[in-house]
Amino acid sequence: MTQPGLESRMLGALYGQMLGDALGMPSELWPRERVKKHFGWIDRFLDGPAENNAACYFTAAQFTDDTSMALALADALLEAEGKVVPELIARNVIRWVDSFDAFNKNILGPSSKLALAEQKKGVAIDALENNGVTNGAAMRVSPLGCVLPSAPLKHFCEQVWLASSPTHKSDIAVAGAVVVAWAVSRAIEGASWAEIRLALPDIAKYAQTRESTTFSASLAARIELAFDTVAKAEGTEQASEAVYQRVGAGVSTIESVPAALAMVELAGTCPNQCAILCANLGGDTDTIGAMATAICGALNGIEAFKKEWLDELKRVNPQDMTRYSDAFQRFRRNAQEAG
Repeated sequence: MTQPGLESRMLGALYGQMLGDALGMPSELWPRERVKKHFGWIDRFLDGPAENNAACYFTAAQFTDDTSMALALADALLEAEGKVVPELIARNVIRWVDSFDAFNKNILGPSSKLALAEQKKGVAIDALENNGVTNGAAMRVSPLGCVLPSAPLKHFCEQVWLASSPTHKSDIAVAGAVVVAWAVSRAIEGASWAEIRLALPDIAKYAQTRESTTFSASLAARIELAFDTVAKAEGTEQASEAVYQRVGAGVSTIESVPAALAMVELAGTCPNQCAILCANLGGDTDTIGAMATAICGALNGIEAFKKEWLDELKRVNPQDMTRYSDAFQRFRRNAQEAG
């Protein structure tokens, strides 16, 4: 089996973000038992149920705020020729928020909502505290993982912090975004999941302890717990239940990022299986799905996706993703040459 090329891995990350988001949308923010009772088993695109006050705005195969904000970041990277400019990211995110009337719907997380509202009043990003612990930075960061070389790690963390800063500046939120982006970046570089998985706790520890701003639990320890939970479980159902109960699947970074990594492991890095497992997990299913399936897509390339799912995603969300992958390859080469 031939290894996927750079463009294939980048498209895999971008469509993985979209697939995990769209498949996980109908069950988002529902408890695991309610997901089971209502859907039985999610293995296809479904409309958001009318009784789900977060998913009710979306139809089958439509992506949510996670991918909309990821594309806002991607567009900012295009405009700035691969440079991270927080003001451009914020402008693009606010444009989407206004176009979707997201301030008046149960769409935005609490940290993003507060920070973006302040910026709409004219408050500069540098003046914001943005110390929230939710996953809004991690859920949108996959395009940056496509662009940034994984080393040097100090520079990588600084760039992820800049990209996170319009909505999140806390140690744990940025560390979660670093972990997701770094996993995508290493996958883009051709590293195996075994290599990436082994390094992630140390990456998380480095990113979280660069500057302490919260009293969060250790992301590194929670990632280790997530992998250990999957390793000790018998079968996907027992593993998913244990991850939900022990690691957590909520909107906080300390739960959702380790849960996403657990799903990558549990799915054997298959993007199709990963999206399904995330959709049925319960909790923040669309965000966990977006992060986890982006990593799976970067590992395996776009050829690993079910053709009918890709076709449906493209039909419902008519985005030319190759304009990102074409530019991102150039940005990544430029960054590597600059050292």
